[in-house]
Amino acid sequence: MTQQLQDEFDSSVENAEAWMKAIQERLSINDNTKGPRSALEARLKETEKIRALEPEGSLKIDLILVKADAALRSISEDKKHEILSKLKDIKALWEETAIYITHCHSRIEWVWLHWNEYLKAQDEFYTWIHNMSVTLEPDIELQLGLKEKQWQLSHAQVLLNDVLNQSVLLERLLEEAASLFSRIGDSSVDEDVQKKMKMEYEKIREQAENRVNLLKKITKEHEQYSTNVSQFQSWLNGVTERLNSCIGEATESSAEDKLKALKEIAKNIRSGGKKLDQLKDECANVIENTSPLGAERMKDELEMLRKALEKLKLLHSEEEKRFLKIQESESAYESQARQLQADIKVLRKYLQKLENHLEPGEGEKTEDEFVTLWRKCNATRAALAAEESNVERLKAQLKELLRFSQDVHPHTESVVSAIQQYQSVRGKTSKMSTDTETELRRLFQNPLLDFERWKPSVQMLLETPEPALTHIEAALAECSRFKEKFMTLQLKKDLLNNVLGEEKAKTFLQEVAEASKKREIIHESLMQSKRTIENLLLQHKHFDAGFAPLQKKLSAIRAKLDLEKELKPDLLGKKTQLQRLQMIQDDLAELVAQMEEVEKLGQSNTMHKHEMNQLSSDSQALKIALKMRIQQSEERIQKHCAYKDKLSDLQQWIKLTTETIEPYQGAEGDQNTEGQVADLKRWLAELPDKEIQLYLVKACGKLVMENSSPEETAHVQAELDELEESWRLLKEMEARLLKKWQLSEPVIDNKKKIEFADRRWISGPVFHHSDVDPNHKQERTEEGQHTSSHLKLLHEFEEWLQGERKKLTQILDVASSSAEEIKIRKSKLEELQSRVPDGQHLFEDLLHNQPVTEYSEDLEDLRYQWMLYKSILKESMSTLGPGTSEEPDRFQKKRSGGVCSFLHRVCWAALPLQLLLLLLLLLAFLLPLAEETHSCSLANNFARSFHLMLRHKGPPPT
Repeated sequence: MTQQLQDEFDSSVENAEAWMKAIQERLSINDNTKGPRSALEARLKETEKIRALEPEGSLKIDLILVKADAALRSISEDKKHEILSKLKDIKALWEETAIYITHCHSRIEWVWLHWNEYLKAQDEFYTWIHNMSVTLEPDIELQLGLKEKQWQLSHAQVLLNDVLNQSVLLERLLEEAASLFSRIGDSSVDEDVQKKMKMEYEKIREQAENRVNLLKKITKEHEQYSTNVSQFQSWLNGVTERLNSCIGEATESSAEDKLKALKEIAKNIRSGGKKLDQLKDECANVIENTSPLGAERMKDELEMLRKALEKLKLLHSEEEKRFLKIQESESAYESQARQLQADIKVLRKYLQKLENHLEPGEGEKTEDEFVTLWRKCNATRAALAAEESNVERLKAQLKELLRFSQDVHPHTESVVSAIQQYQSVRGKTSKMSTDTETELRRLFQNPLLDFERWKPSVQMLLETPEPALTHIEAALAECSRFKEKFMTLQLKKDLLNNVLGEEKAKTFLQEVAEASKKREIIHESLMQSKRTIENLLLQHKHFDAGFAPLQKKLSAIRAKLDLEKELKPDLLGKKTQLQRLQMIQDDLAELVAQMEEVEKLGQSNTMHKHEMNQLSSDSQALKIALKMRIQQSEERIQKHCAYKDKLSDLQQWIKLTTETIEPYQGAEGDQNTEGQVADLKRWLAELPDKEIQLYLVKACGKLVMENSSPEETAHVQAELDELEESWRLLKEMEARLLKKWQLSEPVIDNKKKIEFADRRWISGPVFHHSDVDPNHKQERTEEGQHTSSHLKLLHEFEEWLQGERKKLTQILDVASSSAEEIKIRKSKLEELQSRVPDGQHLFEDLLHNQPVTEYSEDLEDLRYQWMLYKSILKESMSTLGPGTSEEPDRFQKKRSGGVCSFLHRVCWAALPLQLLLLLLLLLAFLLPLAEETHSCSLANNFARSFHLMLRHKGPPPT
């Protein structure tokens, strides 16, 4: 059977290989793109037939795979390699054949399609060549005018652009032809065909370019002719307009000027004749390329321009003769008028100079400027008196001009205007001289008047208890300015004599001397006041320099404290937060020391005292709030540590207990020994106490979750769920053992469970029940009732204390700035103080009810919290004012009893601790009695620890 399968596999491989070689031979025969189009089409059909046989080859390969699979299953390992080698070779041959089929057919098909596309593009190109030849063959038609010639040129340029755009198509056709020729080698796409296509295109392009160039030349000649005609028409209009304006009656030019203008116009008319001859020559050239109707219009246009030029020449000749006669009569009049205008100009220029010299300028003037202006007025008055003869000579010249027939009104106005200007300058000079003398008298008197008005304000400033330094400095500056003014007046004695007169000047200088003496007295008083104020400002500056950093530092500490309000996700975060709070407390203590130093600088200023008191109150409130925050952080850390310890202990106990009782699972109930039963009973006796410990762990976990972030809460809840699951598995093992070994299940007191479940405030048990010998359980049951009442009182007192602390924290977190807020805060603190006696009664009852044989760390912690709360409340009352920190309760009076009261409290707190130590010593002696005589567990020092260790029941191995 094996040989038959192998023969079938070999036969199928040989058949497939022969079929593939036959296909490859057919492909190699047809794998050629050279030759005419009919041969290429035949090879394309043949490759399509071969491609249709590809599924047959795939079927043969599948058959080979089936045969190979059957043969491989039945032959030995040494022959499998030969079959796999043949299978690999046939697969490679098939892959090569399939790729060859695809590539050969694709190549021939692509060349066939490429050839078809080329033939279509070639037909389109020859169609375009024929259409363009028909369009460019006729001669150029003559047009009517310039616009029609421009349209004809535009159409020819469109055709040329079309021809140029076809060059891109020609290049592509030539490239495609070269590409096809390299592939097929057919004569229909050889180089001769390509050159023929290119020559036909070049012929069409040359015709289009020649047509465009000829039309450009014709159009440019006509454009130049039209431009010259327009320019000649504009020139003719301009010359006509100039001639009309020259001979018009509205012009004010003289006859001489008009004659000059007419000579210029004559030169332009002669040059215009030459331009007209040039236009005639250009017109003859343009007419050759223009239609007959257009040529007639151009000739008529030239004839109109010639007639207009002749008319202009005739008008110019007549006007030139008329103006020659007028010129002779005006020459004599003009000479005398020019002399008169020159004299008027000289006089007016001199008057303007004098007037500008007297220009007072804008804005307020100083005393020196007024003196200068007064002297200028006196000099100007003397100069005006000397110019009066020139004014009379102008009047005589105007009378001589009245003999001529020309209009002398402008000259009359010029003479009158010059005389009026003379009179105006003389009046202005007189008025300015009077005003300047009056202003100088007022300026001399101003310093004395200003000093008299300034003295009362300075006296009021000196009488002020605490004047501003800026006011004193301003007064000193003003006093110095008065000194300069008085000294300047005393130095101007000659000027005062000229302006005021000798008698008035002497009296005025005496008044100035008296004012100078009064100014010296005021100056001394101001300097003394300035020295006093500078000393006070120096103290104020030192206080401000120290007070501002204190405010910033207090704000920074308050901001740091506000950042620590958020709950932390784990125990490390809580401890880190406590460290940061302690660092903030150190910063606050350093700030208080700095405040004491700055407070000494503000003793002399009431406002500084108030600012320091306010800052001290804020720092004290912040200190109390920080102390409360640190206490809360310590409590949270303590509760978290207690929870971790209890959780770890219980998890280790459950793990060790599970490992201990697992061997009992497989033993038969009738094979139990007395020792095994005793061990199992002892373990069952420990189970109720551990269940109580489980409830304690849950209570501690809930406390931790209340004071933790959501992430830590989820983590703690997961740990409690895992512990609950471990406990449930242990209980199931306990139930199976009880059923198997036929033992009675110990029953835990439900009341005790509820009691421990309600104690959520407890941070840890008093001692581990697993360390107590079973002989003492009856004694603990008798003490349960007393313990329950003690725990209830402890729970009630802690809830009351937490509520009071929360209220105190809320009061201290609110910053008090106004008197009303301080009053409200004081009333709330007094209300808390009034409830302190009730809390003291509760705490004393809790102390009396404490079991004598039990020492509770929770009670000691609660005692510390109670004392800390009273201390913070008392400190908060003392910061608001004296007399409010007295404690009216009986406990405070009791505390002041002396040394005996203190010793009584110390002994009362130490007694439970001593009793607990004695009890633990007794238990240490009793523990060996509960074990077997020979046990390796007794020899192990870690027998009661939670660390992993080896267990061995029986005598020591050595």
